[in-house]
Amino acid sequence: MQIIFLGTSSGVPTRARNVSGVALRLPQRAEFWLFDCGEGTQHQILRSDLKISQLTRIFITHMHGDHIFGLMGLLASVGLAGNPHRIDIYGPTGLSDYLQACQRYSYTHFSYPIKVHKIQPGVIYEDEEYQVSCSRLHHRITAFGYRITEKDRPGQFNVEKARALGIPSGPIYGQLKRGEIVTLPDGRVFNGAEFCGPPQVGRKVVYCTDTIYCENAVELSRQADVLIHEATFSHKDAHMAMERLHSTSTMAAQVALNAGVKQLLITHFSPRYGPGNEIVLDDLLQEARAIFPNTDMAYDFMSYEVPRPQAPELTTIGD
Repeated sequence: MQIIFLGTSSGVPTRARNVSGVALRLPQRAEFWLFDCGEGTQHQILRSDLKISQLTRIFITHMHGDHIFGLMGLLASVGLAGNPHRIDIYGPTGLSDYLQACQRYSYTHFSYPIKVHKIQPGVIYEDEEYQVSCSRLHHRITAFGYRITEKDRPGQFNVEKARALGIPSGPIYGQLKRGEIVTLPDGRVFNGAEFCGPPQVGRKVVYCTDTIYCENAVELSRQADVLIHEATFSHKDAHMAMERLHSTSTMAAQVALNAGVKQLLITHFSPRYGPGNEIVLDDLLQEARAIFPNTDMAYDFMSYEVPRPQAPELTTIGD
């Protein structure tokens, strides 16, 4: 599970930072999911090592332009490239109408299936490996944060041990891998748990933008391995954050601290903090680290491999 930042500016692009876009690459499935799609996102994808043919799902936080102006262009390019795969798009009320209007007035026809899902708080997608849920944030318009949960996986099956005990391969191995208790024709009984290593604990990634500090963001982020959170303003400009319902660097850090996350990645920075200004981006990073030390600042094309948590050690009575 790999996070790739495609745009880390807020409002408008700068020479160094494009507007919002974050990719979540799932290498074992040869696909990636996109979170927000600001203007120019498809160019950012082309400049990265992502393969546009592997895009399967897009999650939009809200309908402000710096989060959706790149969506129609991206979808049209995917169609012209002959992508045969369906793309599922998730977002707030109005997203489907917006895309239909773009298609109608630009005379664009998609040559592949697209399905737009109007989301409400709760679980919005689930399969055998992942679950995606969302929660309302506190912004000027309806906005959602997303939580991606990778489900726990069974530990590695010890084939050599099974063979050494004379357990025949085939469906029985599958039962043992699933931790089931198996009785062989000769009467021997085996517990599958004795043949599997510790379970692989699933990873949890949360994406929160645009929002001011709110309890929903804290609840959504509980015990996440990585929290991606907007930090549009410096703490010194908190009055602007309150007026525009965006977060300061310290608000993002407070969410991370209160939610007990492992790593905070801040993004969505105002262009006002460019080089040469009284307050620069490194000041925002230091403000956040003063509250939550395990904070890093995202930049365009930054790649972050989400570490897999360690399985909890099993204890026995009397330990």
